[in-house]
Amino acid sequence: MKIVVAMSGGVDSSVAAALLAGQGHEVIGISMQLYDQRDGPDTFGSCCSLDDLHDARRVAQAIGIPHYIVNFERQFQETVVANFVQQYTAGRTPLPCAHCNSDLKFATLLDRALGFGAERVATGHYARVDQDDAGRFRLRRGLDPAKDQSYFLFSLTQAQLAQAAFPVGDLSKPAVREVARRLGLRVADKPDSQEICFVPDGDYAAFVARHAPAAATGGAIVTEQGDTVGQHGGVHRYTVGQRKGLGIAAPAPLYVLRLDAAAQTVTVGPRTALERSTFTASGVNWMADAPPDWTPVSAQIRHRHAAAAGRVRALEDGRAEMIFDVPQSAVTPGQAAVFYDGDAVVGGGWID
Repeated sequence: MKIVVAMSGGVDSSVAAALLAGQGHEVIGISMQLYDQRDGPDTFGSCCSLDDLHDARRVAQAIGIPHYIVNFERQFQETVVANFVQQYTAGRTPLPCAHCNSDLKFATLLDRALGFGAERVATGHYARVDQDDAGRFRLRRGLDPAKDQSYFLFSLTQAQLAQAAFPVGDLSKPAVREVARRLGLRVADKPDSQEICFVPDGDYAAFVARHAPAAATGGAIVTEQGDTVGQHGGVHRYTVGQRKGLGIAAPAPLYVLRLDAAAQTVTVGPRTALERSTFTASGVNWMADAPPDWTPVSAQIRHRHAAAAGRVRALEDGRAEMIFDVPQSAVTPGQAAVFYDGDAVVGGGWID
């Protein structure tokens, strides 16, 4: 089978390509140039850099497969960076990795793969795909719970899942590194990327301000009762659940409860006020049929959040409503909510 592998230059995608080649598949490695690599005000961190592209090419040579670099700068800017800036200026907390993994890597790369005559697109994600008794494709968690990345892939469609392959989804991270060492791949001990690639210094506020200067408009920090307790330099500097960096004195710790970009207010309150029993989500993708009524699921509302039990139902206009059995803290607008039945993704969307 001819398979295109998205090669980032990291150990996971490198081992994915090597495993498929070792199984006798005709493997083509593709790396995506997502950003202008020349020096400028915005540079890349330990992901998607020139060094990563070189590592991917060296791995492809080592396992004997062709390797191509494709320019996705425009798509990355439009799909990921622009959304990141827009969401922060709207008082939401974006999740760029989900947009990059699903909306860019799969949707765009699948088009390129078809140009190569490939039948599958493979990545180094820790996730799995299989079919249920009705023949519908299921996205399932990777076997390594510490590395599972199904949360970032909730927007994949049935058509995309039918052509997706995740060769390392059945392995743990230590096992992947051991395969790389056994094969003599120089990326075997390469560290994982931790930061958002286009904000390597972690200063999201400065990045947003450079791309949207109007976001720096200040406003009031207020309590739930409407009392002003401080001033801020733009709602893009805050996220729901934040405690540090508020710059206000109070007898008890205060947390960000809500952001109102229109009114330029940041509402703060006690930790207990962060708890919510219900929320709605928009832009929901259901892996199969949308639940006709309340359906038991567990919902994961952040990448590192332990999925919490409750019920979900589909609403009109691609929306959903979730009710938790136990209230959850810091349900954050702009983050993804992914609904699971056991280890299988039922669907997911963006928290309102």
